[in-house]
Amino acid sequence: MRLTRLLLPLLPLIPPTTPLNIACISDWIEHTPLFHTAQHLYAGPDVATLSRGGVVNLIDGTFPSVDLGANAETQGLKQYVQHRNIRLIGIIVEVPYRLVANTARANITALTDLRGKRIGTIPGTSAEVFIRQLLATVGLQAGTDYQIVSGNVCMREPCAADTLPEQLRAGQIDAFGIWETSVELGVRALGGLVENGGTGTAVTFQDLEVYRVYSLYSTMEKLADPQTRKRIVAFVKGLAQAYEVFKAEGEEVLGEVAQRVGVDGDVLKAVWGDHLWGPGDLGDRLLEFLNREDEYLAGVDKRQRLTKEELKTFVDASVYAEAAADLQ
Repeated sequence: MRLTRLLLPLLPLIPPTTPLNIACISDWIEHTPLFHTAQHLYAGPDVATLSRGGVVNLIDGTFPSVDLGANAETQGLKQYVQHRNIRLIGIIVEVPYRLVANTARANITALTDLRGKRIGTIPGTSAEVFIRQLLATVGLQAGTDYQIVSGNVCMREPCAADTLPEQLRAGQIDAFGIWETSVELGVRALGGLVENGGTGTAVTFQDLEVYRVYSLYSTMEKLADPQTRKRIVAFVKGLAQAYEVFKAEGEEVLGEVAQRVGVDGDVLKAVWGDHLWGPGDLGDRLLEFLNREDEYLAGVDKRQRLTKEELKTFVDASVYAEAAADLQ
């Protein structure tokens, strides 16, 4: 029997689309709205992927296809000084960091009691800037009035000996400031907060005006390209929906975040309220905050300060505005 060959019409080759690539550090709670949006809410023509990195990858050529980068404002400002095409396009979360201290060992009940003490953090990060600015509110200067000690983050117990919570418990430092959940683990390493009436010896300090902004960045070139901008706006629209989910504090999203970051659910729940999810204010309050931080960074880096006009150029609110208009 002769076999008849079945002829099928040739289908046109459809070129694969390049994913919208977002560079961020997946270890921290702050990045998780990006992950949630990429997984559940991005309505772009393709997919969004997360690569390990940050704002630097927008311009260093490591990942040529990076469209968006996420970092705290410290790294954003440092990169903008050298690369004026970088744009801060939106705030993902505002986080008033906390500083935890051991009242039993060092008799610390006020910020001024940190004079002469050893304070842990990660030098060169937004956490170090937070400590310096917080203690400057009571006239204390690093190197003169207190010593900064380097340590590592711990996000989940048990904490290694070189991490900040364990250094605090062991008495190697008197206090430390960093992003969560490390501070909460520091509180627990000391048995809890003094004011809770238990046997704990921890006290925390927080100033809502000395806060951090974890932001989303792109470049002038990416935003000027019509197709790339369309995809970025579509992603930001998804982010707006993610913020509402995160603000609702539902068990499902808390579970997703805990699993994504690798933290215990009860610890995450304890610090969730310190995360003020976007979209944030891109107006005068942010510019004043950036101006204060740049004054500090310029001194450290021994450079000229950015002018207020240069900082205004650094912030581009048009993407968030365009996404908000589309959602109405």
